[in-house]
Order: sequence, then C-alpha cells, then structure tokens
Amino acid sequence: MKQLLFSLFGRWLPSDLFARKYPVSVKGIVYHDGKLVLLKNERDEWELPGGKLEPDESPEVCLRREIQEELNVEVEVGELIDVWVYDILGKVKVVIITYLCHINQAGPVDIRLSYEHKELGFHPFEGLEELKMPEGYKRSIRKMSERPSV
Repeated sequence: MKQLLFSLFGRWLPSDLFARKYPVSVKGIVYHDGKLVLLKNERDEWELPGGKLEPDESPEVCLRREIQEELNVEVEVGELIDVWVYDILGKVKVVIITYLCHINQAGPVDIRLSYEHKELGFHPFEGLEELKMPEGYKRSIRKMSERPSV
C-alpha cells in the first residue's frame, strides 16, 4: 500500500511524508550532591528526567521545561551525550536524546517529585548496573561518565 501511494504521489509530495514517524523524548543526566537524579515510571523502571518534544520546540527548551515540571528545578542544558531508539514493550519506538544538565539555582535546591512519576531517587553511579532501567539510559550515563570534562 505504501509503495502504491508513493508511486502515485511521490512526484509531488516530499518522500518524508511516507517515512515512519517516531516520538522524540529529550532526557537529562542530572547530578545532585554527587548522585544521579532518577525517576521511577509506571513500568517500575528508573529513567532520566525529561519528556516529549513539542511542536516548534528545540530539544534544549523542551528539556528545561520538562525538568522544571518533573523536579521543580531549573537546569542549564549542556553537552549532547547520546541518541538512541527505545522500543517500549514492543509497542512503540521512541527516539531518546540525552544531554548533560547542571542545576542552575543559587542557594538550597528543593528537588520535588511531580505527579508524573511514582518515585524520586538519588543513585550513585557505582550502583547503576543493578537498577531496573532500560539499557539505553545506562549506556548514556556511562558515555557521560567517560568524557574527560566530567
């Protein structure tokens, strides 16, 4: 069917209209007091804070907005760390873009859990492999830790 549509309309329409579409989620690696800030989702998996990219929104703006909503803190979005595709339970594939983020607040930091997640956790890097967390997130965190600037 897709080939038939492309053969009929492909000359007049951009080929990207016939490409698969994936949601994009932008995630942040955030440390507080030397520990990773992680959130537990509805699948009982730990994940990085962040969320879906909105239309006409840059990944950096999306990440600042999502972390403010999910953790009640302002961050500065740093280096791009990783990009990967997450196959969630064989039902949907999501493109994940991971950045290093730095908390950008003077004074005491009051990180709070929003209604979007079940639990807020502060985890040492050394315990990463034992966590119930998708391998792509673990890989992103390992990549970040291997950078000379960190």
